[in-house]
Amino acid sequence: MDSSISVLVIDDERNLVRSISFSLRDEGMDVTGAYTGAEGLAQAKILSPDVVLLDLGLPDIPGLEVLVKLKAQQPDLPVIMISAHGDTRTAVKAVKMGAIDYITKPFDLDELVLLIRRSTEHMRTLREIKFLREKNSGTGPLVGNSHEMAALREAMERVGNSSGKTVLITGPSGTGKALVARALHDIRFTDAPFIEVNCATLPEQLIEAELFGAERGAYTGANQRRSGLIDLANGGTLFLDEIGEVPINLQAKLLSFLENRSYRPIGAGRERQANVFVVAATNRTLKDEVAEGRFRADLFYRLNVLPVEIPALSKRDQDVELLTAHFIEKSARQEGCEPILLSEAVQALLADYDWPGNIRELKNLIERLTILHPGKTIKADMLPTEFRPQNASFQNLGGDYRITVEDHERQLILNALKEADWRKGLAAEKLGISRHALKRRIQRLHLENCE
Repeated sequence: MDSSISVLVIDDERNLVRSISFSLRDEGMDVTGAYTGAEGLAQAKILSPDVVLLDLGLPDIPGLEVLVKLKAQQPDLPVIMISAHGDTRTAVKAVKMGAIDYITKPFDLDELVLLIRRSTEHMRTLREIKFLREKNSGTGPLVGNSHEMAALREAMERVGNSSGKTVLITGPSGTGKALVARALHDIRFTDAPFIEVNCATLPEQLIEAELFGAERGAYTGANQRRSGLIDLANGGTLFLDEIGEVPINLQAKLLSFLENRSYRPIGAGRERQANVFVVAATNRTLKDEVAEGRFRADLFYRLNVLPVEIPALSKRDQDVELLTAHFIEKSARQEGCEPILLSEAVQALLADYDWPGNIRELKNLIERLTILHPGKTIKADMLPTEFRPQNASFQNLGGDYRITVEDHERQLILNALKEADWRKGLAAEKLGISRHALKRRIQRLHLENCE
């Protein structure tokens, strides 16, 4: 039941308002009717509803004008426009002006109920993101309330407030290592330089000069004295992203600097000191790099004094919904358009996806969908092929494809669990998916107690 959802219906057709009210109350929602624009604005101010159903054709004030005034009163208020048949163009204009969606008369009441639920869930998620941002402002714009994210924030607070001078951030590509590095800097400093360098992008012959600096004439083309990044970061943070790409012949000099915070620019006669907080990051397993002779063991141990590990998105799947809403809001703001909405089928597909590209992949997907389908409800056939179920035909199954896929998926999982004697690790291996992905599917399909 949706007793927590309060709905304000603004429409001059009294029979329609009564019909909508009856249907929504039957779903457990609280409904208030208003029959003019002025009455609707007054009721909205008094009630602060969760969602408003607003007719475009009102007797006293144009629906678009009411929309503008509603958004001025409550900027986050979801407004669903009700348009007459043939007035779709004005309804689309209303969406561009701030309405979250529209529905055309005559409409299916089940469709309306679904639209209301989706709209209110979307806005509540956005508000939760806002709350989490304010609550966790000390650790930067890190979105997520999973156990893994709580552990990450706790580790960051300890490391950022410690006296340690070297931190190693590890995690797969796309997990947000640069965000974590910046957050660590913000915990430790209020007004200090943050110098970032991607070691993978620096030419091998120039990386030493970039890091340590060089005197005039130190090498061919050095026509003037060059300050290194270490010098620029003095008193603040030097972020060495992709540290595993540093050439082996330069690693000894970097190790020397980390041990005593002294260095010698190329061509300089004496060493210099720098008080620098060094944060390094890599998506490689440096222990394996050491074993293969591509990374110095002593440098690895020096870097790994204060390790911070960022989990893959597949290991914090309960954060996907929050991250999705965060990127929807951000992408809409960047593109200057209304945010997209996700159908229930799409939400289920994103929840089940393993995200090999991690947060970066999710961010790129939402940006793509926002650009291609601004303000629209995203359906499964709008997703790239890698997100769609491989065992279902969208064209043939139409609106019932999700039910068909879930039935087939449920049977596949049950068969695998039985064959594996209910050992989830072995069942996941048989299905060709990760253990985390199997866990998500078991929860979604309510198979926890089937053993």
